Amino acid sequence: MKPFNKLCNATINKLVVDDFPGPQINVRRGDTASITVRNNEGYNVTIHWHGLSQRKNSWSDGPEYITQCPIHPKSEFTYEIKFEDEEGTLWWHAHSDWVRATVHGALVVKPAEGTTYPFDEPADDFVIILGEWYNRDMNSTVIDTLEIGGDPDKSDSYTINGFPGPQDNCPSESAYNITVIHGKTYLLRIVNAAMNEEMFFGIQDHNITVVGQDGAYIKPIDTSYIMITPGQTMDVLLKADRPLGSYYMVASAFFDSLAPYDTNVTSGVVHYSGESAVSPSPSPATDNFPVYPSFLPRVKAREAADDFTKRIRFQETPQLPMDVPQEIDERIFITVSVNELPCEKNNSCGAGPNDNSRHYASLNNISLLTPRRDILDAYYNNFIANAPSPAPLPFDTDFPAFPPTTFDYTGADLSEANMLGTKVLMIEYGKNVEIVFQGTNIGNPENHPMHLHGYSFYLVGTGCGNFYTDDPNYHHDYNLVDPPKVNTIGVPKGGWAAIRFKADNPGVWFMHCHLERHASWGMAGVLIVKNGEQEDQKMNGPPSGGMPKC
Repeated sequence: MKPFNKLCNATINKLVVDDFPGPQINVRRGDTASITVRNNEGYNVTIHWHGLSQRKNSWSDGPEYITQCPIHPKSEFTYEIKFEDEEGTLWWHAHSDWVRATVHGALVVKPAEGTTYPFDEPADDFVIILGEWYNRDMNSTVIDTLEIGGDPDKSDSYTINGFPGPQDNCPSESAYNITVIHGKTYLLRIVNAAMNEEMFFGIQDHNITVVGQDGAYIKPIDTSYIMITPGQTMDVLLKADRPLGSYYMVASAFFDSLAPYDTNVTSGVVHYSGESAVSPSPSPATDNFPVYPSFLPRVKAREAADDFTKRIRFQETPQLPMDVPQEIDERIFITVSVNELPCEKNNSCGAGPNDNSRHYASLNNISLLTPRRDILDAYYNNFIANAPSPAPLPFDTDFPAFPPTTFDYTGADLSEANMLGTKVLMIEYGKNVEIVFQGTNIGNPENHPMHLHGYSFYLVGTGCGNFYTDDPNYHHDYNLVDPPKVNTIGVPKGGWAAIRFKADNPGVWFMHCHLERHASWGMAGVLIVKNGEQEDQKMNGPPSGGMPKC
């Protein structure tokens, strides 16, 4: 733990080598890395390598009690990472409780030796990590809040590379800044590491060109802003073509819901070399800018968010070809809901929407109950190594592929019977899979950034309302030509999103909402892709050095 001065306050938080964000990891596609994580703090921790397929190697994927037991205080674990399938910007973060609020950093995967970008080489690149800052140790705070079924506090500010920028409650707060040379083009590697907010991002008086998302290239998009969900990454070209001076880079929330959220705006500075280092005009402290910067959409501008995301198309390269499944073998339909459960008898609860309830969230009516023995170890020993433990399995294999009850998912006055459970969905190796995530209007509806470990998948369609309709002749207009290949997608409020992938990566893979409060309430599940028949279609065994013990 280290005290950090942010927002004119000293706050003690967990950090990596005393940095916030943590260290940047730079590799090339095709590299292999061994990364040892030493836990010197009082909390358990695991690290997830967000967006990496970890092909056949769930053992180094990281989610706590899903693929490993935590790294306990004063102990360490070495992750074996292969950078095989992705190229561009990804990130790493803690995957235990809310530790990732301050334990995260960028993964920069440059083209393999002898290859290059599908665009002109930039003069330089800058990592831009959008985060949230809390004036307290959120891990212990959240544990207490969840005990009584409550809604964790919203953050005190957003940050750009750890800097909030000037705020109303702390006008002297520092801002992150970069220096550019007029006429040059720069690659901005943008990560949304925020805990609970989708974000708009833009640069004053500049257009930008988006060329990558989630470790894959996309067809260039010229725009004045992006909308990026928690968990997503984007590669953006900035041409320094404006008059010499200093310009704001700004991030603000996109939040189309009635739930509480952080209303602050965070700003940094793009400074042109050759100009004295002065703040842009007008100044945030004196003119209340950029509380509502004119070059960004407003907080609830759903149409602007949709207009941006619908423009994203996959850019095929010789090294990263298109392989979207044209036909499917297995369709899975998952409702995504925020709900409540009644308090158990004699339990100190009641911080939910009603006096005798607690917040819960679910996939297909199941709120994930986190086990205390990791699922991967139990699956491998019982189903692959034929070395069953006398202890009962920490999971059931009956996660429903369709909702237990059908209803008008996006109608009004809805309720569903949630249940707690640790259930996995088993998928045969080699199947072409389609998953439709259906948003519901239960509780407090909003966008849900859904993330699947172990796979980059194709977002083949999104829409408003219910995916299934009463019209037997209605069909959805999928994009099977150049859909974006991503690892995190936004399920629109009151709508649906359809993804496709080939189940060719055997192992145990976590699937969850990347809004941390929703994941904490149980909006998560587990996919197990079985081994194939050939030797190269089977998951690896555990590392020779062993795994952390529960």
